[in-house]
Order: sequence, then C-alpha cells, then structure tokens
Amino acid sequence: MLRESTRPWQIWCTDGTHADLTGGNPILKVLGHFCGVDRRRIDLDHEFDIDEVADVRWRALPVASKPAPYSPNRESPMPGDNVALVIEDRCTGRSAVYAPGLAAIDERLWGFMRAASCVLVDGTFWSDDEMVRVGVSGKRARDIGHLPQSGPGGMLEQLDRLPAGVRKILIHINNTNPILDELSVEFGELERRGVEVAEDGMEISL
Repeated sequence: MLRESTRPWQIWCTDGTHADLTGGNPILKVLGHFCGVDRRRIDLDHEFDIDEVADVRWRALPVASKPAPYSPNRESPMPGDNVALVIEDRCTGRSAVYAPGLAAIDERLWGFMRAASCVLVDGTFWSDDEMVRVGVSGKRARDIGHLPQSGPGGMLEQLDRLPAGVRKILIHINNTNPILDELSVEFGELERRGVEVAEDGMEISL
C-alpha cells in the first residue's frame, strides 16, 4: 500500500533510523523504486517545524532503549536510535510527550514530562518476565529495552511522581500484556492510579 502513493513519502527521521531503514530493513530503498521518499532530517534536541502542521512545534529527545532487531546497534544503542517527541501546541503553549520505547527516564526527559499536559509512554509489558511466564520468549522486558509497568522503579511508579493534572496514557502495548483485558486486576490497577490505555481513534486536545 505504501508504494501506491502518488507522490514521495515525506519521512522525518534521525540519521540512525534512516541508516536502519536503508540497511537492515531497506524499506526506504524499496519505496525509492516506486513512489519515492522525501527524507527530512531530525536533529536531536533541536526544535523543528512541519509545514503541514504549522501550529505545532516538535523536538526529538534521545532516550534509553534499544533499536529494532535488524539494527546493527541492537546491543550497543547510539543516541538517536530511539527518540521521544515533545509536541507543543503553539496556540496554547501546552505540550505532549510521546515515548513508545523507553528503558529508563533520565532527567532531561523527566523535565519535559513534568511540564507536559499529557504523556504517552511505553506500556509494552506489565512485568519484566511477562513473555517468559507465558512461554512466548526467553527475553525479559529490560533485555529488549522496555521499562515494565509494575515492580520497583517501574513505569507506574514513575508516572505516580508526575504533577496532578498530567494526563497519563500507555502506548505500544504488547499482546501478552494483561492490561488489554479490561476485567483484569492489572487494568483495575491502572484505573486506580489514573493511567489510561491508548485505543484506536483516541483524540487528545492540548
């Protein structure tokens, strides 16, 4: 479906992601033979604009995690292999932080999260040994660059530290995660803590 575009795809990405998508998983090379790609570079920790959404200011922050399995940096991540986006509404001055892959929260990222109206963060796994317990993999959440939600120092503890009024949404949910069952104890724990689970079609107003 991507190749059927009538004009080149405008792709915003860091140098690390661009290298992965032309090397280990050469989807950009493939598209180059069809509709083409209009690559726009993202520089780390610099604000940038996208013409089509003029009222929004963007910033990419390098974050601790791991790149995809096809990346040569899988076991030795480099800055820019994973980023969080700070998305600011120019009209209201309010912002959202979007971080789907997150192994740890450093002070730089934490500052933007505290100042945000909404944070959308890595909710891949409920527990560190989740995939091991259900028998789908021998890898733990932290082995592949994801901070689990539960347990000491987990994502829920981190979100509890945010100022009152910050909307907290979990994204990038793995199909082994029990929070997908709205009748589960784990989903009830999220409700108690005021944490939401992202859903298709969700709209967020800043």
